[in-house]
Amino acid sequence: MNKNILITYFSYTGNTRGIAEQIHDVVGGTLLEIQPAAPYSSDYETCEAQAKRETRVGYRPVLATECDDFESYDMIFVGSPNWFNTISPPVATFLAEHNWDGKTIVPFCTNGGGGLGRVKTDIGKLCEGGKILNCLELYENGGKDANDKISRWLSDVDLSK
Repeated sequence: MNKNILITYFSYTGNTRGIAEQIHDVVGGTLLEIQPAAPYSSDYETCEAQAKRETRVGYRPVLATECDDFESYDMIFVGSPNWFNTISPPVATFLAEHNWDGKTIVPFCTNGGGGLGRVKTDIGKLCEGGKILNCLELYENGGKDANDKISRWLSDVDLSK
């Protein structure tokens, strides 16, 4: 690949992180975990209640993560869990903070049963000026055939090595 690739993601349970790492194994590039300045509670029910409130009002948390050389990347993979039918608030913050003109955005989503929801649509709204490719959607960690699903998806969007 001749693209300068960034693979960025937010992961609460580790599922999205695992998928990001598997994508990285295939396409290379730079991995960047999006982290909020104030971490979410490790208690799942507390986190779920907070995430529900935040997604309902469109809250965008301050991030601990910075990407100083964002302009140098022309292909950005964006990974998020599906939180209440949309992207997680940290991912929304990251997307809103950058200029997407001329960038290729490659979304991927993990979920606990909610499917893709509005994830791709909402990424598109925040990445105005960028080209959005088809979104990979995986249940939890993708299961034992996650690598195959990722490979097929990368091939379908013409990104496999």
